[in-house]
Amino acid sequence: MSSQPPSSDLPFTGERFVPGARGEIWVEHWHRYHFASRFAAGKRVVDAACGEGYGSALLARVATHVTGADISAQAIAHARDTYADRPNLSFVEASCDRLPLEDASVDLFVTFETVEHIAAQEAFVAEIARVLRPEGVLLMSCPNRLEYSDRRSFANEFHVKELYREELERLVALRFPHTRWYGQRPSFFSVIAPEPKADLGHLVEVGEEAPADDTPALASPLYFLVAASRSAASLGMLPATLSVLADRGDWVHRDYEKVMKMMQDASRHGERLQASLEERERTMVATMSELARAHAEVESAREREHAAQAAREAERRAHVEAIDRRDREIVRRRGLGWWLRLPFVRLGLLDEGRR
Repeated sequence: MSSQPPSSDLPFTGERFVPGARGEIWVEHWHRYHFASRFAAGKRVVDAACGEGYGSALLARVATHVTGADISAQAIAHARDTYADRPNLSFVEASCDRLPLEDASVDLFVTFETVEHIAAQEAFVAEIARVLRPEGVLLMSCPNRLEYSDRRSFANEFHVKELYREELERLVALRFPHTRWYGQRPSFFSVIAPEPKADLGHLVEVGEEAPADDTPALASPLYFLVAASRSAASLGMLPATLSVLADRGDWVHRDYEKVMKMMQDASRHGERLQASLEERERTMVATMSELARAHAEVESAREREHAAQAAREAERRAHVEAIDRRDREIVRRRGLGWWLRLPFVRLGLLDEGRR
């Protein structure tokens, strides 16, 4: 089944997945439904909180009948229109804790990433138990609060109450005494698969610091998937084998490479900017040093000019005073008394300076 492109009547908001959305969320959601489809063959199935309907349609390929339920009238209208060609698929607008289904009418109850959006979680589980046959199976997923939120310091605005594993375990055990647990974490995988198909799985998980040290289990799942039933025998059909969703077109890895290239280009651009800034800083420091030297030279020249001006002013005043004395002397010598005293001055009988 090919994914439908995002529709304008049901845009991607982050609250629900729609086909066409890319990245981690694409891998997570499609993998869950492919995993569930292994157990849906020949069964009457409910897909609670079905959203856009893509998962219900996938399950309907093998199930006897699938009922997709969602509280959103917009989502149900979209699903009915988009998947109208599936005769064994129907959609109902309903709350997850009040489903329009008869008691003990369902073989497989699928609900992925739903319980954390609901405040009345016990009522939800009670409703699941009501519609499931005694030997029916619940397949539920929810975020692992420890990994999803706590360790990532992340808060999903659409989640009402996330659960730790022990909380989810207690919640499910209220109605279903038998469980089988699975962990899910989106990642990049190197897949080695036998041909024509794989019958069993082999998981080897390694860390970056010690890749030689492997473990046969997923250490820190981001999501829990729990299969639960009131019948232990019903869980016998669920294998303990590994499930891997492989990206046929390798677009996830290509997107990763694009992002890595963008980061590398940004890093190189940042390095060039840093080098340019450092060069500009050096140029600015040199320019400031030149300006400081030029300023010092200007100040020194200004001081020399002030000193020269003071010297010229002193010289001018002295010259003016000399001219004044000469003029006074000329005026004095123009008088008759000076000429009458001159012979006596020359004989030394009078001081020239006396009038």
